[in-house]
Amino acid sequence: MAKTVGSQSYEERAFSFLPLNSREVKPRIQGITEIRGPYYTPMGKRYLEDILETMGAYIDILKFAGGSFSLMPRPVVRELVDLCHRHDVKVDTGGFIEHVLTLGPKAVDAYIEECKRLGFDIIEISSGFISVPADDLIRLTEKVTKAGLLVKAEVGIQFGAGGASAVEELESEGTSDPDWAIVRAKRHLDAGAYMIMIESEGITECVRSWRTDVICKIIRELGIGKTMFEAADPAVFGWYIKNYGPEVNLFVDHSQIILLECLRSGIWGTKDVWGRILTYKA
Repeated sequence: MAKTVGSQSYEERAFSFLPLNSREVKPRIQGITEIRGPYYTPMGKRYLEDILETMGAYIDILKFAGGSFSLMPRPVVRELVDLCHRHDVKVDTGGFIEHVLTLGPKAVDAYIEECKRLGFDIIEISSGFISVPADDLIRLTEKVTKAGLLVKAEVGIQFGAGGASAVEELESEGTSDPDWAIVRAKRHLDAGAYMIMIESEGITECVRSWRTDVICKIIRELGIGKTMFEAADPAVFGWYIKNYGPEVNLFVDHSQIILLECLRSGIWGTKDVWGRILTYKA
């Protein structure tokens, strides 16, 4: 019987006589790929359908960004969510709750309920632009979990992360202790969070040199199963796969899904990874 990944079985894959690295079938617990949805480009049903029909087998989560869903007609948002679900793809709100938190507790309650009504699977809890006590964010994780939705809690070392800020601007803010990010991540997991999202600013984005020491410390303390890393460009996700293997969880732009999966599958890549990304399933 064919192993189905999304709407496509392995046997139906073109050139299926050519082997690929082994991949878990969905719902995967490792090697998860989250793609950015509407933000840098609009994304309607037909555009998204093209992406999912061709590459849906390798996409686990679609993330709205910048609160883009709040600009769209409700039926359109629901249509996009339903389309994702037909391809076994979860739907994530992105970090829009940072805006909602500034509007008070009633707005947060209404936001959670609307996410449920529209069929979202994951609410991302982040605080890159705002300063919120850790205890409050943990209570928010518990609240969303009790409401029946998954929580992806975002942590990082850079205040002001999450927007198109210049290197100089973020440098002037400084970075925080990676150990504090790890402590917060562990508390979110203890409170029921589904996944920890590691914000790239201050680590591999908007920096003069990558903080690979921070990445190593996070993985050493949290492992790769419950962590997802924002990979802003191919050089970044290539580095993650080269150093931590094809089963590391990554967030990329939807335009990068083919290149990322070529690396995960071991069929293509730059000269430093060509033929070197392998899995072994005995």
